[in-house]
Amino acid sequence: MKAEDTTTIDLRDKSTIADTMVIASGRSSRHVGSIADRVIEDLHKAGLRARVEGMPHCDWVLIDAGDVVVHVFRPEVRSFYALEKMWAGRDTGTRRAS
Repeated sequence: MKAEDTTTIDLRDKSTIADTMVIASGRSSRHVGSIADRVIEDLHKAGLRARVEGMPHCDWVLIDAGDVVVHVFRPEVRSFYALEKMWAGRDTGTRRAS
């Protein structure tokens, strides 16, 4: 779905919420919703259940798949919450997807 600026943060041994956090952006609310729909669909195909929050507005969609948490943002919302900065301060491994 052509998510933009995708970042993966390794949370193992750093947090109990998940092992990995994935953060990505969509160009608009519609794009964010499409990205989230695809992630949810792929998780279901893999036999994984996910809790989803934020789909009605699609400014920020949180997909909790247990060991992996996915955040899909509109760019301005992502900048406001700055999750990468918050977790980088915890000395986690951060990796930008190419």
